[in-house]
Amino acid sequence: MTSGDLPQRILFVHADYRQRGGEEAVVEAESALLRSNGHVVEELRFDNAAWAISGGPVARLRLGLETVWSSRARRRIRRTADGFRPDLVHVHNTFPSASPAIYSALPKDVPVVQTLHNYRLVCPAGTLFRAGGPCTDCLGRAVPWPGIKHACYRDSMSQSAVVATMLATHRLLRTWSRVDAFVALNPRMRDLMISGGLPGDRIRTVPNFLEPDPGAGTGARAGFLYVGRLTEEKGIRTLLEAARARPGLVRVAGDGPLASVAVEAAARGMIEYLGHREPATLIEDIRSATALVVPSIWFEPFGMVILEAFAAGTPVIASRIGAIPDIVDDGETGLLVDPGEAEALAWAMGWAVDNPKRMLEMGKRARGVYEAHFRGPAHLGALLDTYRYAAARRR
Repeated sequence: MTSGDLPQRILFVHADYRQRGGEEAVVEAESALLRSNGHVVEELRFDNAAWAISGGPVARLRLGLETVWSSRARRRIRRTADGFRPDLVHVHNTFPSASPAIYSALPKDVPVVQTLHNYRLVCPAGTLFRAGGPCTDCLGRAVPWPGIKHACYRDSMSQSAVVATMLATHRLLRTWSRVDAFVALNPRMRDLMISGGLPGDRIRTVPNFLEPDPGAGTGARAGFLYVGRLTEEKGIRTLLEAARARPGLVRVAGDGPLASVAVEAAARGMIEYLGHREPATLIEDIRSATALVVPSIWFEPFGMVILEAFAAGTPVIASRIGAIPDIVDDGETGLLVDPGEAEALAWAMGWAVDNPKRMLEMGKRARGVYEAHFRGPAHLGALLDTYRYAAARRR
């Protein structure tokens, strides 16, 4: 530890998802931000792509047990910590291939920070979403049995039981007491995690950020754009229903379980389905849209695509749920509607079409909000404050 008790050597730990998403982008951007400001960062990455529930009963049992406690991951992080000798360990995701067992392998004098990218520590599904809407049935339960009953993880009771066992086991072992500071992405998320049993005095609120700056769009704008995974909680069905009133004006970029629904809607002329887009192409799509549409119906932790829209000078039409109202100022940087209300969403898109100058003004304000609050310097300050807090608590 150097002067001022600010950690200089930082070990990042992350289990990469099978499909790259916002968490991977945040891990890489945060690592680059720290390095560019003089910190030494080592990344320990685990590969969830190789973590498949397949094979016979013995293979599935082994993977289930390792989800609860992975001795392999524990040995690996101990070797890494012994070699790198970090001043602080910053954990992003351990599920499933690292497992919470890694915490027990860390040197006891090294502070630990964990970012809460989702609700996995209080919900087997990680989404607090079930049966078409938000669900808090497992909050506050030592054993999250409703998640098993409703097969919340991958629609499988057996796999849900594995995740629930992982949560119950490590609550009993008090594994997460090893974490000196948790990072919640928004105030609503912090409140939900406290309701789920995490200690409020150790949860800091640090929003995501976007670097490098992709730059604002300067060309003509038309139509509406959705970007993200095509899943129930993202509200894609609400968007498609709203698109009936504005056929041909909505473009959808992304992939996921509901891709076939988007393909069908495209075939009927309701939307234009773009499928997977490379990042460079995607930012051009965002720059050319009248607005980005975020119709989420779950407690959205922090949509990175909203920051991309703000950076591009594109206003956002979104649901009033989760972190979204903390980012999008209704009538100033976009429009907010009640989640799941297709008629209200269609009305907002219609208003945007009828008021192009107002939308351009909102886009300019959105760009200003991005520059002031969601670039590297602001995030670095909040992150280092969290590191100092964790270091002081560990002492």
